[in-house]
Amino acid sequence: MSPVLAGVLQLLALMGALALVYIPFGTYMARVYSSEKHLRVEKWVYKGIGANPDAEMTWPAYLRAVLAFSAVSVLFLYLLQRLQGILPGSLHFDSVNPAQSFNTAVSFVTNTNWQSYYGEQTMGHLVQTAGLAVQNFVSAAVGMAVAVALVRGFARSRTGELGNFWADLVRGTLRILVPIAAVAAVILVACGAIQNFSGIHEVGQFMGGSQQWNGGAVASQEAIKELGTNGGGYFNANSAHPFENPTPFTNLFEIFLILVIPFALTRTFGVMVGSVKQGYAILATMATIWIGFTALMMATEFHHHGPAFDLAGGATEGKETRFGVGASSIFAVATTLTSTGAVDSFHSSFTGLGGGITLLGMQLGEIAPGGTGSGLYGMLIMAVIAVFIAGLMVGRTPEYLGKKIGGREMKLAACYILITPALVLVFTAASMALPTPPNSMLNSGAHGFSEVLYAFTSAANNNGSAFAGLNANTDWYNTMTGLAMMLGRFLPMVFVLALAGSLAGQKPVPVTAGTLRTEKPLFTGLLVGAVLIITGLTYFPALALGPLAEGLA
Repeated sequence: MSPVLAGVLQLLALMGALALVYIPFGTYMARVYSSEKHLRVEKWVYKGIGANPDAEMTWPAYLRAVLAFSAVSVLFLYLLQRLQGILPGSLHFDSVNPAQSFNTAVSFVTNTNWQSYYGEQTMGHLVQTAGLAVQNFVSAAVGMAVAVALVRGFARSRTGELGNFWADLVRGTLRILVPIAAVAAVILVACGAIQNFSGIHEVGQFMGGSQQWNGGAVASQEAIKELGTNGGGYFNANSAHPFENPTPFTNLFEIFLILVIPFALTRTFGVMVGSVKQGYAILATMATIWIGFTALMMATEFHHHGPAFDLAGGATEGKETRFGVGASSIFAVATTLTSTGAVDSFHSSFTGLGGGITLLGMQLGEIAPGGTGSGLYGMLIMAVIAVFIAGLMVGRTPEYLGKKIGGREMKLAACYILITPALVLVFTAASMALPTPPNSMLNSGAHGFSEVLYAFTSAANNNGSAFAGLNANTDWYNTMTGLAMMLGRFLPMVFVLALAGSLAGQKPVPVTAGTLRTEKPLFTGLLVGAVLIITGLTYFPALALGPLAEGLA
């Protein structure tokens, strides 16, 4: 079987698996967030944190709860790392330095999981399980909660109430993420991933030094790492490490975990707003971009540039040889079109244009299908912008799902789409202009610029993957990427929740003959075009200096 055919068959198998679970899983999540009943274990949690799950919140109250919970989480994870040296289960690792502790705490709380450290050489069992793994669950649940709040904004009328954050957080964690991650972890263990709390083992002598491996609760963290679109690996090699990703089957299974919640949330959206066709329109937009990017990536990486590529069957440098170019390409697109950041190959070694595709996937806003929750609310923001553009074309007040899109709504949507590019471009420009930060670049020229642009694109979009080659473990990059992650996560949430509150307070607008049918293929095409054009206008100059210049050289 040719490598190209193998890659295509894996893509088709992945699409089939996602299609199989789409309706039941998406409908189940809609029931979870619409239920008025509380499980016994959920009542214990509410009692422990002192929350009333039946109290409705306005958007400022919902936002305060999100920010308060996240601030406490950052503080707890920071202190856990700073105290690691005196805590049990540290594997005799020292406490993490302040700048890196700050960076890592913000990284995992914001669902970014950017790592400027070697996991197997820095974090002990306690930090990995009680700190990082816990944040893998709750940071994903926070994103889903904010998305559901926006959906309620479309579904409700004449009210400022968006639900209860604590109920949404607990339900998303206990009813969705924990059960699926538990099953996924068992599957990974059965396929060869490790799951233990063993210490450090010396396994042999190599080139005058010893090779050491340490164990850990890897399978359980790997499951939620992918399911929650987190991405932080137990080992520095991430999903290219055989302890995390043992076989070609687990590789495809991990891609499935990355995509299943973001795609299925479009069904949840359709059910909650009372029109599954609206969910299908958003799904079609996401799927069109995802399939298009995957096809472009495979074509780029399989394209033969000379005898060496021809003999190897593609651009194999940096790819995981156990999986091949096709599977590595599918994984790279899945992880950068979502906010996952996990890698089974190294994006810096992709072709110039291939590396540009991974960059562009993040710069779209990671909305195809995006992260757990963040992908849905990001795409809904783009839908609001698309109906506004359509309204300008025909001279009619834009409407979406029975809600008028006026000046306030457009200002909030515009702020949402501007904040992340501003963070990316300003931090990148500062890193290139100042005398010290460029010293972290392994490469010069266009590729070196791409390393820096990729780092801040990954941080501000809460992705977490790295282009490799950039030494990010410096005070500058630990601090600046930490700020980019924090601002890139929570400032957009402010605008999303404010928009949700504005929409929920409106009265529904009746459908007329002039209403844009947003469940039709025409709107899907308009939405795809809006996403690509807005992103292209924003990032094209920066891309021209980096991956495009390298790819066309």
